[in-house]
Amino acid sequence: MSAISPFTISKQPPVILVADDDKTIRVLLREAMEQEGYRVVEVTDGKQCLDAYETVKPDIVLLDALMPVMDGFTCCKQLLQIARNNLMSALASLDTDSALGNTVISKIWERTPILMITSLDDEESVDRAFEAGATDYVTKPIHWAVLRQRLRRLLQQAQIYKQLEAANLALQHLANVDGLTGLANRRRFDDYINTQWINLAQEEASLSLILCDIDFFKFYNDQYGHPAGDLCIQKVGAILNNKAQKHQDLVARYGGEEFAVIMPYTHATGAVYVAKTMQAGVRNLQITHDGSMVSQYVTLSMGVATTVPTWESSPSDLIVAADKALYQAKAEGRNRIVIK
Repeated sequence: MSAISPFTISKQPPVILVADDDKTIRVLLREAMEQEGYRVVEVTDGKQCLDAYETVKPDIVLLDALMPVMDGFTCCKQLLQIARNNLMSALASLDTDSALGNTVISKIWERTPILMITSLDDEESVDRAFEAGATDYVTKPIHWAVLRQRLRRLLQQAQIYKQLEAANLALQHLANVDGLTGLANRRRFDDYINTQWINLAQEEASLSLILCDIDFFKFYNDQYGHPAGDLCIQKVGAILNNKAQKHQDLVARYGGEEFAVIMPYTHATGAVYVAKTMQAGVRNLQITHDGSMVSQYVTLSMGVATTVPTWESSPSDLIVAADKALYQAKAEGRNRIVIK
């Protein structure tokens, strides 16, 4: 049975970052790795390795344990910290986006393997390497056949992990996104408003919520059919998402023809302004609605509520207030905005 090529999953040649203060070792490693088809980047100490890691984004790091400026054990720990920071940054961006795109997926930590290569072969040094976060460990003098096989195995594992990570993120995306509009779904809405409530309670900052409903949508569906109704919902959702002004605002399909907009750090005046731009944007679509009793086109009724979250209150209080405002807007004739 033939060995699996490390390029089976990824067609790009892997990038190997070599950190060693011994020039002879670096030259030997470069020649051996390039014969295998790898691309090699060399540095001479741990500090340079950290800088190169962020720039090069290698597929694997070959790290000497004993180097000047910063040794391999310290460098290994900091490489893992960089990876964790990148992961947290990417997850934080997920918390503010209604959709998860390839850009975010590419930022998720892919657990770059770290292979420690050193003349230290005592039990304490081996334990110290793995405690620092090394994936594997080989000693000098280097047995090239062993090194080649370990590189192949680590690269294959890393590539498979990338695929699994992307699949998991795709599933997470599907679990939080409305299938019709591509906006956040009700589950995502609940998670996000709870998270923002805690954050803003700590900061004593404002949180606004807009609930909006397509006026006389049942009549629209009855007259034009469900495919046209779905298209109408998609167009309205796109306008709302486009008019949400700040990066942290979340637009969600709240249910049926109803949408919600969560607006952290937004006072009532700002929320009403955004609601007006959204309402005007939908009106400018000029989607014909002969069944409407207030306009020849599709319109929105909107309820706006604003509060400063506290530990004594809950998100449901804000939702109830926005829902009452929406109910009042509909009771007063629709196609209007009411604020609570």
